[in-house]
Amino acid sequence: MGLRTRRSAPRSPGAAGRGGGRGVRQLLPLFPLLLLLLLWCPGARGAGAAAPGEADAPTLYLWKTGPWGRCMGDECGPGGIQTRAVWCAHVEGWTTLHTNCKQAERPGNQQRCFKVCDWHKELYDWRLGPWDQCRPVVSRSLEKALECVKGEEGIQVREVTCMQTEKGVPAEEDLICEYFEPKPLLEQACLIPCQQPCVVSEFSAWSQCSKTCGSGLQHRTRHVVAPPQFGGSGCPNLTEFQVCQSSPCQAAQSPHSLHVGPWSACTALPSRQARQARRRGRNREQRERDRGKALKDPEARELIKKKRNRNRQNRQENRYWDIQIGYQTREVTCTNKTGQAAELRLCQQEKLPMTFQSCVITKECQVSEWSEWSLCSKTCHDMVSPKGTRVRTRVIRQFPIGSEEECPELEETEPCVSQGEAAAPCATYGWRATEWTECRVDPLLSQQDKRRGNQTALCGGGVQTREVYCVQTNENLLSHLKTHKDKEAPKPVDLKLCTGPAPNTTQLCHIPCPIECEVSPWSAWGPCTYENCNDQQGKKGFKLRKRRITNEPTGGSGGTGSCPHVLEAIPCEEPSCYEWKAVRLGDCEPDNGKECGPGTQVQEVVCINSDGEEVDRQLCRDAIFPIPVACYAPCPRDCVLTMWSSWSSCSHTCSGKTTEGKQIRSRSILAYAGEEGGTHCPNTSALQEVRSCNEHPCTVYHWQTGPWGQCIEDTSVSSFNTTAAWNREASCSVGMQTRKVICVRVNVGQVGPKKCPESLRPETVRPCLLPCRKDCIVTPYSDWTTCPSSCAEGNSGVKKQSRHRVIIQLPANGGRDCTDPLYEEKACEAPQVCQSYRWKTHKWRRCQLVPWSVQQDSPGAQEGCGPGRQARAITCRKQDGGQAGIHECLQHAGPVPALTQACQVPCQDDCQFTSWSKFSSCNGDCGAVRTRKRAIVGKSKKKENCKNSQVYPLMETQYCPCDKYTAQPVGNWSDCILPEGKAEVLLGMKVQGDVKECGQGYRYQAMACYDQNGRLVETSRCNSHGYIEEACIIPCPSDCKLSEWSNWSRCSKSCGSGVKVRSKWLREKPYNGGRPCPKLDHVNQAQVYEVVPCQSDCNQYLWVTEPWSVCKVTFVNMPDNCGGGVQTRKVRCMQNTADGPSEHVEDYLCDPEEMPLGSRECKLPCPEDCVISEWGPWTRCTLPCNQSNFRQRSADPIRQPADEGRVCPDAVEKEPCNLNRNCFHYDYNVTDWSTCQLSEKAVCGNGIKTRMLDCVRSDGKSVDPKYCEELGLEKNWQMNTSCMVECPVNCQLSEWSPWSECSQTCGLTGKMIRRRTVTQPFQGDGRPCPALMEQSKPCPVKPCYRWQYGQWSPCQVQDAQCGEGSRARNISCVVSDGSVDDLSKAVDEEFCADVEPIIDGNKKVVLEETCTQPCPGDCYLKDWSSWSLCQLTCVNGEDLGFGGIQVRSRAVIIQELENQYLCPEQMLETRSCDDGQCYEYKWMASAWKGSSRTVWCQRSDGVNVTGGCLVVHQPDADRSCHPPCSQPHSYCSETRACSCEEGYTEVLSSNGTLEQCTLIPVVAIPTVEDKRADVKTSRAVHPTQPSRNPEGRGRTWFLQPLGPDGRLKTWVYGVAAGAFVLLIFIVSMIYLACKKPKKPQRRQNNRLKPLTLAYDGDADM
Repeated sequence: MGLRTRRSAPRSPGAAGRGGGRGVRQLLPLFPLLLLLLLWCPGARGAGAAAPGEADAPTLYLWKTGPWGRCMGDECGPGGIQTRAVWCAHVEGWTTLHTNCKQAERPGNQQRCFKVCDWHKELYDWRLGPWDQCRPVVSRSLEKALECVKGEEGIQVREVTCMQTEKGVPAEEDLICEYFEPKPLLEQACLIPCQQPCVVSEFSAWSQCSKTCGSGLQHRTRHVVAPPQFGGSGCPNLTEFQVCQSSPCQAAQSPHSLHVGPWSACTALPSRQARQARRRGRNREQRERDRGKALKDPEARELIKKKRNRNRQNRQENRYWDIQIGYQTREVTCTNKTGQAAELRLCQQEKLPMTFQSCVITKECQVSEWSEWSLCSKTCHDMVSPKGTRVRTRVIRQFPIGSEEECPELEETEPCVSQGEAAAPCATYGWRATEWTECRVDPLLSQQDKRRGNQTALCGGGVQTREVYCVQTNENLLSHLKTHKDKEAPKPVDLKLCTGPAPNTTQLCHIPCPIECEVSPWSAWGPCTYENCNDQQGKKGFKLRKRRITNEPTGGSGGTGSCPHVLEAIPCEEPSCYEWKAVRLGDCEPDNGKECGPGTQVQEVVCINSDGEEVDRQLCRDAIFPIPVACYAPCPRDCVLTMWSSWSSCSHTCSGKTTEGKQIRSRSILAYAGEEGGTHCPNTSALQEVRSCNEHPCTVYHWQTGPWGQCIEDTSVSSFNTTAAWNREASCSVGMQTRKVICVRVNVGQVGPKKCPESLRPETVRPCLLPCRKDCIVTPYSDWTTCPSSCAEGNSGVKKQSRHRVIIQLPANGGRDCTDPLYEEKACEAPQVCQSYRWKTHKWRRCQLVPWSVQQDSPGAQEGCGPGRQARAITCRKQDGGQAGIHECLQHAGPVPALTQACQVPCQDDCQFTSWSKFSSCNGDCGAVRTRKRAIVGKSKKKENCKNSQVYPLMETQYCPCDKYTAQPVGNWSDCILPEGKAEVLLGMKVQGDVKECGQGYRYQAMACYDQNGRLVETSRCNSHGYIEEACIIPCPSDCKLSEWSNWSRCSKSCGSGVKVRSKWLREKPYNGGRPCPKLDHVNQAQVYEVVPCQSDCNQYLWVTEPWSVCKVTFVNMPDNCGGGVQTRKVRCMQNTADGPSEHVEDYLCDPEEMPLGSRECKLPCPEDCVISEWGPWTRCTLPCNQSNFRQRSADPIRQPADEGRVCPDAVEKEPCNLNRNCFHYDYNVTDWSTCQLSEKAVCGNGIKTRMLDCVRSDGKSVDPKYCEELGLEKNWQMNTSCMVECPVNCQLSEWSPWSECSQTCGLTGKMIRRRTVTQPFQGDGRPCPALMEQSKPCPVKPCYRWQYGQWSPCQVQDAQCGEGSRARNISCVVSDGSVDDLSKAVDEEFCADVEPIIDGNKKVVLEETCTQPCPGDCYLKDWSSWSLCQLTCVNGEDLGFGGIQVRSRAVIIQELENQYLCPEQMLETRSCDDGQCYEYKWMASAWKGSSRTVWCQRSDGVNVTGGCLVVHQPDADRSCHPPCSQPHSYCSETRACSCEEGYTEVLSSNGTLEQCTLIPVVAIPTVEDKRADVKTSRAVHPTQPSRNPEGRGRTWFLQPLGPDGRLKTWVYGVAAGAFVLLIFIVSMIYLACKKPKKPQRRQNNRLKPLTLAYDGDADM
């Protein structure tokens, strides 16, 4: 009801609001009328007036205010001012004059405020209150789901206040905190989970009957598994009981029981003075006698004095424990079975319980006042973490005695701030790094590359390293002693002081690869020229040939020194610097102006220099001018010859004894002479001319240069770019380099320098820049590492302290070397051995009894004897016996010994014995015994009851321990571990990352040692060092191995750009984490290709033709030797050189499309015919090519025809310019970029991608670039670009860390772990990182010793049946192997001597406690059950975040039925817990047994419970049919309906019950008159009952196709299948009957085409 009330309560304001709104709507039409009344009625206006004098002011104007502005002011704090806008507005919203509003009501436009400054951030902060209870959202709670799945959405709120942190008071405004941080949320959504009912366990077994005879009760109990939460139903009764009958009682049972009450509070004994006064009179005579003796015995007097001093000192030491022994009493009563008191005589027994005992008076812990706060731990100023801590302490004045309360905390810490900005700033630390080492390529090489050797001059991508160290960054700021140099490097400090990420210690770098020198081909030999044309001396000259450097070299020795020579010279005679060069021969001009006959041809010449360049003609004035050449212009009927061909290339480049250079030219016959009068043709030999060429001897000289030497400082040149290093010395200057230059004769060796042209001698000296000299620079030494703390535990060896420094600049270029040591160490001073402390126990004091005045009323009490209690003093001692403070022992000496103990002052009737002796030694074998003894003393020897050895044994025996030990391995093998500090690499070669990575190691398995009782003991007992050791191999990684590169293939194109290929084959795949292979060919997974572009010179190979032969006439006209025929010529493929085509090569090297014709038809002119020359070359087609352009060629008439001869034809031939036939367009084509090309000496890094420029003809053919160059086409492409090949960086790992501490201090499962980290991740095709980044090995097995409680003894009430008694337990030392399953086994207590007695996490050891033994008729609570498992609030296995909860319960036990009304309530207790789990509850059901089964609820961990499962989902436990199925062949089905067996059908009555089971009848076809008798499914009717058919058609039988469970019966499927087959048969018959017969087909002549299957690549075809 309360919840319903809370949910409905918020609706009231809404309802009121709706009601109010309705009232306003009703008044709206009256609003203008009311307004007129207010304006015109004086009474109304006067009633509304606020003050006299303002009665006429209108009320339609209101003051409006804007938001407050920012707080302004000069000072921080509450003295600020903030303003806001104030204006007058009409009720409709528009602004008006201020005078229209009432001035008296005008709001203020400024107010005092708190001006926030940045330093307020330390003083103010938000304080967040706790979230209150989650309350349901009203709108959602109205819509209740039928079944709760997750819970109900709710909302919870909290208080958020801006507080002044130091004073703890709220701030003036929230704006102060909002200035620095937005206000936290005041409310949040929450979840009210579904109601969770109480869940209880199954009942225990029935207890024994409460009475051994007669009628009693027996009970069984259960405990709470999960408490009710979130409004769930409460717990059911935890107890069930039933009456039980035992054998009849033989004797009458006493209805009374002796009941012992609880002990009273401990009361102090009477004071010492009172006791002494009582005894004074009694013992005065005895004391006088004793005093008289003492006065006579000085030695005794001295002993007494010493004893008193010692006791006084002990009392001083014992000031921390004020032990006061008192007494306590209890009441003994007699009760009947209903719990009512009865007379004590009714419970008469021989010995009554004691009603008094000695006790220790409880004292609470007393502590001193707090000391003053210590100084703040942070003495410096630091903005990052400004707060330190300060401490105050207090000491214990008196330790608690008999109190449950522990002493309060003795130390208190609180945060504090260093004294503001006046304090010095704290030291700050940062990372520093040394300079990078030289770039090295060899770490990137694979194993294969390293084996091949030749690792010199590697270049390209590499790696370089540096060292990282930590320094104090503001050291100069903090140091007030400016003694060190300005730029002295800071000293290294402990790496742990630097908190940020450390800089990289490795990085990729690049060594520039030397560019090889590339030169052009040799030019042709030049003419014989002077060495220096400006200084022409003597007749000695040189013929020169040159080549130029096409690619300047870089790297290596630098400059052009690494290039081959570019000039060769041949000495010659009669040199000249300039000569005439014939360009073209003129026409043959006959002499004397005749038309034909002998004549001359004038040569057209130009003046050229020795390099073949055209110069001014005046320079050739001394040269011999070429004379005109004699020629013959044929007359009619003369023999006609062609022009001389050009001279062939020289057959040899020089002339010697066996070689002579020759050139040939030839001409052929165009027309034969006539029989009469014509000049006849010459002999064949006259058609060819030979001349000598290259007559110079084959002695070629050139200058040869050596490499440039080292750069040596040149003192004659003033230094430039001088740099000052830290040592302020000049370290950069200009130097000189020299090299050797000699004259060399080719194929001979060095000759005198005069053989080579002196003026062309290369330079032998050049200036160079000396690199800067770099000295070694090291940091100062770090501080010495700290020595161990003030004392050392035992002898742990000599400790050392060390310091180090770091090289931050390595020496280079002749700088000062690093000679000073980088590491120093020295022995620490021997620390004092740690002082150990022990408790010293003093003698027990006198046994203090309960005063006789208290115990004299007890029957059987004797004065001066009986049980009591005694105390003793304890003090703290050093190990050497010296006194120490009590706090030292509390900290270091273990638990405090017992301060009091029970004692007994023997009475006359008591038996008295000596203390037990020590056990005798064990000398025998396994199975021997050892004994200890005691003896009867005093008057007890005469008492018979004291001599009873059964009750008072005088000897105890004990078996001697058997020393039989067995060792056995435990746990798994460790990882394979390489020996420390040793790198064994099987492959004999350290590759990057190979150090301590592979080779032979060892693996370990722990050994455990057990004694003959299966108890774990130290492994040394089994003569074992704790491990089995076994050799193992960590396989070394093997990189991918490829073959060497094959040779480059030829360029794929003979003209223009193509590609050339080389390949490698896979020889061995990588294994064990080796470097992977590069990407292999996708077709053949075993080959790597490298394809690079290449360029072929289109003029490298040429077709060379000889002149046409004489036209051989086919049908010879013998008289005239003329007519049509054929002429041939030789066509050869020649290699082109600078001197022209040189040697014949295979024809396939030349372009077959360009091959000239080797034969052609011809026409030999008759003697009288006109003879014309060979056709000249075709003129060029003008671009662009089209049909309107023409090209032509022409021929000149050589011989005019005779009178009767054929006239000269038109000597010009034209043809149209057709594209791609005789006319072509040209354009540049750029190829794709090549792959990234590296230097041969590089592995990775910067490379070059190239592409080629082709001149392509319009028909797609690559041609010589000169065609495109002649057209002046633009070439704005970049042919080269830089690129990067990723470096194969192997994964780099750190060293293994030291082995960790053992994960377990004892037991079998302890492990030691060491780790390593990735210092450099792998890149590219580098070796990947191994998976094993952590290694473990077992710890040596140690037994786990601990103290363990025994079971509590039953509750014992001394000498009574019920009431307050005590129960006891002992602690024993047990050993286990540390596992959960191991059952601890008891061992001697000496093994736990060093183990602190902490049991179940509690230092307080409780061996005895009070308990209550119920009287025979009492109803009482059972002991608490153990805490349940920690359970979370979950939905579908997902935690909702409410935390875990545990529960325990106490059940009620009833012993007499009539006492039920006296029973207490059963109890339930919960607590929160951390390690919770989600549990689900689901219904379980057994298999059906007949019509019933068992249904129960089970938790997901298999525990059977009551509650937890939803009742709506509970399965049926009973499926019996009502009424039962009694008809023959019927049974009760799963749907709890009667069904028939198979083969029978149900006959149902009109109300749906089964009447009988009958065999399935034959289906009858309905009659014609029953037109409505369709196939129906309806109920079956009993055949003997009268029909309810109104038409009276007789009985109606219906077949029931559906069973009682709603499923179709089997016979229905059979009938349906038969009907379907029948339907198919009928349809087939109809189709065959109606089908028309096909006409006979005419025979066709064409054959049938074969069937073709299109194969689509499917393997199944």
